[in-house]
Order: sequence, then structure tokens, then C-alpha cells
Amino acid sequence: MTVLVTGANGQLGSEIRIVAACSSDRYIFTDVEELDICSATAVDAMVESEGVDVIINCAAFTNVEAAEDNPGIAEKLNAEAVGNLAGAMARRGGLLVHISTDYVFGKEVYNTPCREDMKGTPTGVYGLTKLHGEQAVLASGCKYVIIRTAWLYSEFGRNFVKTILSLIESRPSINVVFDQVGTPTYALDLAKAIFSIVEGRLWEGRSGIYNYSNEGVCSWYDFACAIARLSGHDQCSVKPCHSGEFPSKVIRPAYSVLDKTKIKETFGVAVPYWMDSLRICLDNMKLI
Repeated sequence: MTVLVTGANGQLGSEIRIVAACSSDRYIFTDVEELDICSATAVDAMVESEGVDVIINCAAFTNVEAAEDNPGIAEKLNAEAVGNLAGAMARRGGLLVHISTDYVFGKEVYNTPCREDMKGTPTGVYGLTKLHGEQAVLASGCKYVIIRTAWLYSEFGRNFVKTILSLIESRPSINVVFDQVGTPTYALDLAKAIFSIVEGRLWEGRSGIYNYSNEGVCSWYDFACAIARLSGHDQCSVKPCHSGEFPSKVIRPAYSVLDKTKIKETFGVAVPYWMDSLRICLDNMKLI
């Protein structure tokens, strides 16, 4: 089996590189330099020449603030390019694993974990374009596993954990919002889940949308406090604040805890507790 991973230099793609190192299958890792997924011609050529059976799409325009100023670019990468990948897999008879987001929710005020079948109305360009990407996959007729995730972090790239570590090392105090609630996702855990689904050929006849984040619930403030405590930084005071104290072009989901029942029952995926995974990530950062 040949597996093509797009957006392979990002957080999730980097973790999939690590996880897939032990695979007997053939993995091809590409980013924009090797493959322009916005070109249907380029995607089709890659799929045919390499005999690709599975695409894991980790590529996306993820800068939520910048998406508000660049809606065309966000739509092209988060929706049109996804349609190209889905179309190629439909013609090939292969599988597309596509990574989506909790930002497809936002307008509805939920207070129970969001299931895959619950209505979602994005409140910004990023969430809307990611929803359009999901719709492009469904319209293509390909075999698919769409995984919605949230609050992704890892040892690689730019993310909340690295930002907080930098701030608490350089400031006497920081303010972090406490009125946005969700669950962090360690990209290595998500990579392992994707790998088990793909390698085990568990996806046959199970196309659908699935949620994956780590177990548990916290606010961004709770997350920051845990980062400070587990990293041994006690010289910086982490203080709670309201979202309104940080002016933004985007209204972020106030409650986007994801219900993981479906992915656990369908694929037998184990989901670690968020604080346990955070501790592992922080330890791994020391090795880089």
C-alpha cells in the first residue's frame, strides 16, 4: 500500500513521519515544495505515477486571524485543494483521510460534548472554509475518514504550548482566557490513531466524520497553568481573563469539547488524557 501524506512538514505531518517509520507500507511525504495540492493536474499526476492508495491530508491554512484577511487563499487551500485530493481518490478507488477542526462549530451554544451529527455553524472564515472542505469530500464519492480535531500542539511548529513556554520564561505574569473551553490534542496521539486506522485497513466500509482530541476538559487558562506547572516554571504568574480582553477578528468557539465515542467504538482507538499527553510532549521537547 502506498500512502501519500500532504502538509508533511507541519505538526501532524511531522508526527506521522515518526509513527510511520516502522511501517512496511510505502509512505510519501510531501509539502508545498513537492506537491501543489491546489493543482488538480499535479495531484492526479502524483496519484497515478506513484500508485497512491491512501492520502492523509494534513495541509491547511490554519492561521485563524489571517484567514479573515485572506478568505480566497483560505478557501483555495482548505476547500478547493481538498476537493482535488478527494476527486483523485474517487477516481483511484482509494481512501482520503482529511483533518478538519472544531471551528466548524461556534455559533451554537453547546454545553455537552459535540458529536459528529450535531449542527455546526462556523463564526469565521477559517471554520467556514474547513466546513467547505468537508463538504467537498462528501460530494466527491471517495472513501473517506474525516477527523475533526482541536487545540493541536506538538514538539514541532508553532503552537500554544510553545507560546506559553516562551512567555512564562520571559515575563513575570501573563493573562490567559478562561471562558473558552475544549480539549488539547497532542499531535503524536492523533498520528498514532490515524496510523492504526490506515495500517489496519479498518476504514473499509466505514467512511464518515469522526472526532479526535485527547480526553478531558479544560480552558485555555487551565491548559496554560498545566504547562507552567509540568515544565517547572513557577516564577511566572498565570492569571485568568475574559476573551473580550483580547480583541480579535474571530469569534472562537466558547465550548468545543469533542465527543470521541464514535471513533473509539468504530476503530478501537485509545484516547489518552490530555494532561498525561502534555507531560509526554514536554519531556519529548527536551530531547529535540
